[in-house]
Amino acid sequence: MTDLSRLKAWFSRDRLAPYRMSARDDQSAVELYQWNAEVSAAFWRTLGHVEVLVRNALHRELSAWSRQRHQTDRWYAAIDPIVSDQTRRDVREAIRRGTRNGRPETPGRVVAELNLGFWRFLLARRYDGTLWRYCMYRAFPGKRRADVERAVAELHVLRNRIGHHEPIHNRPLTDLLALALEVASWIDPDARAWIAAGDTTPRLIAQRP
Repeated sequence: MTDLSRLKAWFSRDRLAPYRMSARDDQSAVELYQWNAEVSAAFWRTLGHVEVLVRNALHRELSAWSRQRHQTDRWYAAIDPIVSDQTRRDVREAIRRGTRNGRPETPGRVVAELNLGFWRFLLARRYDGTLWRYCMYRAFPGKRRADVERAVAELHVLRNRIGHHEPIHNRPLTDLLALALEVASWIDPDARAWIAAGDTTPRLIAQRP
């Protein structure tokens, strides 16, 4: 059985320190590290589904607004005058990545290159009287922008921790899972049910060492 000293040699003492601090002994720290990786992988599936659901819902409403107001499906170009410099840079980079190797630009390809952070900040208060009021509210029927922003921001933080292989064992995982599924339900209750049906995260949370 692999011991903590081997993990420290492979993955660094600093990376293993939070696990040792949270465990009663070295072997428990090893088990916690392994469990953290497993529950992170399970969360990644759920967060991935929710991220794409959020992205597509907002893309749909922004596209409809842009076609009606600006006669173009390129909503990410239509919003240029009202968004932040960072958002403009994110869009330019998404266009660059979406059209590499000579591929033609399509809204679908560009949107696929925009990460969850982009959508999180597009839901910010600064756009409450513009993009949210114009159309984005329709992606989350009956919900307040501030509540949607807060929820997506929390999921974005969790997603980034998992993406950077950081500890999540010290996070309120049951609450975060419920939040992810709640966001899905705001868009489509059937999508929420489908995501939840294949979710192994609750079983893994219950098996925490």
